Amino acid sequence: MKSLITNKYNLKEEDITEVVKRVKVLLINSKDEILLAHSSQNYQFPGGHVEPEESLIQTVNREIREETGIVLKVDETIQPFACALGYYKDHPEKGENRKTEIYYYEIRTDELPNLSNTEYTEDEIEGGFELSYIPLSEVEKILKENAELHGDKRSIAREMLELFDIYKSK
Repeated sequence: MKSLITNKYNLKEEDITEVVKRVKVLLINSKDEILLAHSSQNYQFPGGHVEPEESLIQTVNREIREETGIVLKVDETIQPFACALGYYKDHPEKGENRKTEIYYYEIRTDELPNLSNTEYTEDEIEGGFELSYIPLSEVEKILKENAELHGDKRSIAREMLELFDIYKSK
């Protein structure tokens, strides 16, 4: 598994006061199209936060159902192909130093989204959360165009592009 590390403050593990884990999934169908979420003017790979006492795979199954309505039954044999580690000083402005661990998985499925089976958060609803299939050959172009048009304030597009490069090289 490859790692992408962001640590502009040169924080050490002992400086960290909070760890947040997430999963993100590259859902790819047999037509080599990837299912991307779009909300608040940003594209994202579907996924989300790991809940207490939840494994990464349990989170993958839950988050994909909540965001796409697709019911996956992946088990612990599937492994992430990459992990993005981020070290952030005084985040969120409470004197805490946060480490984020985002585990990226590739899952191939032709199951279509079932919007009647989704559970969106208020932020997702307010951001106009929607799903769309994009040919793998056009992902980079679309992410770059979207970042140029709307900015990349939270570096989501940059991280997605870097992780997509890791995915292509595996």
